[in-house]
Amino acid sequence: MKRSEVSSSTKKSVKTDSYSSDVKTPYFMKNENPGLDHCSPSTSALRQAIHAQLNKLGFTKKGKGYVIEGQLNKQRIRDFHSGKRIEVLEKNKGFIEQYGPELVMNFATGRQVDPESIAPELIEVKPNSNESLLFRFASLLWSIPVSKGFGRRLRFLVKDKQNGQLIGLFALGDPVFNLSARDKWIGWTFEDRKDRLIHMMDAYVVGAVPPYSQLIGGKLVAALIGCREVKEVYERKYLGRQAVISGKENRARLVLLTTTSAMGRSSLYNRLTIPNGPQFIRIGETRGFGHFHLSGEIFDQMRRYLEAIGHPYATGNRFGMGPNWRIRVARTALDKIGLDSDDILNHGIAREVYAIPLARNWNEILLGTQGNVRSCVLPASEIMEFCLKRWLVPRASRDKRYKRFARCRIMESLNNCGVGATW
Repeated sequence: MKRSEVSSSTKKSVKTDSYSSDVKTPYFMKNENPGLDHCSPSTSALRQAIHAQLNKLGFTKKGKGYVIEGQLNKQRIRDFHSGKRIEVLEKNKGFIEQYGPELVMNFATGRQVDPESIAPELIEVKPNSNESLLFRFASLLWSIPVSKGFGRRLRFLVKDKQNGQLIGLFALGDPVFNLSARDKWIGWTFEDRKDRLIHMMDAYVVGAVPPYSQLIGGKLVAALIGCREVKEVYERKYLGRQAVISGKENRARLVLLTTTSAMGRSSLYNRLTIPNGPQFIRIGETRGFGHFHLSGEIFDQMRRYLEAIGHPYATGNRFGMGPNWRIRVARTALDKIGLDSDDILNHGIAREVYAIPLARNWNEILLGTQGNVRSCVLPASEIMEFCLKRWLVPRASRDKRYKRFARCRIMESLNNCGVGATW
């Protein structure tokens, strides 16, 4: 899930059963296809398992594909992803038990926050650091599980200097190669995209944590992805470095960022504009195409099926073998077992796509008509000052519920597979 917004207060609890609980034991091959080993799901059994999972999630079979009937609100989208979230939390159970009691102390209680004295501080997250542990822990709070990103990666924490506690976090990574809304908006041909996608990065994790999320702190965190300090970290880390796969020296300046909403229409990015600074421009929607609904045990069965028939995608998740390994596995397996992959992968849950220019001539750079970048980024301090006055302080004066937040709720939620996240 590229990219997610932190769990918000809801009246309903997240589902506690996993995506694959209807298929507790995989269907195993008997004599249907001698080419498959005894531990591989048969063609018909894999089709049945996929059908059962999609029905469990609320998809209805229509023609060759599946559709979602009824109103698609944010809580329903959370419910669609709840199984994957449970899976992620189960995999991180040991990490939570070992580090959680210490890391949770980096979260403020409501009483520790004085809105008038909030002093945000941007901190780069480096590998194998205490900050990296906190980033990992905090990202487990997202109601839609976040990805680890791929390719170039920059990660940041935003802390409050008044109390040393965490406000939020964000991460930038390589953008996906195929994104029609973005490419149409820029005016790219295939060759343009291939040559100049390196001038862009994508924010795949963005959000505030409680109690700052209750003060619209997410807008502050989001706005900071377009600050001068982030651009400087990118240039220090990547400009002039040799790419591992191509072997070419990276001379590309960063001129445009993108991000997508986690749950349809985004209240986080909507109307997010900083005077003379970052502007979040809505440029379209994704096609509602992906593999999140084929995760967990179903994906494992598809991979084992490909492994049994000797397909290279079964083990094609190694560095340098290309992006989107999971989508390639899903597409190939679906086609091999006689299902139309386009129909199955088209889940219909579209996300809004936003662009954040970092240069006045971003379009000319991306189209190749100009070479000298005219940057237009503000220092983090100016962005922070505006966001505090525009959103956080006014919200605190209108709504005092943030004061009731207790950090013990974080551990209770994570230890209960995400249930009870009522910040």
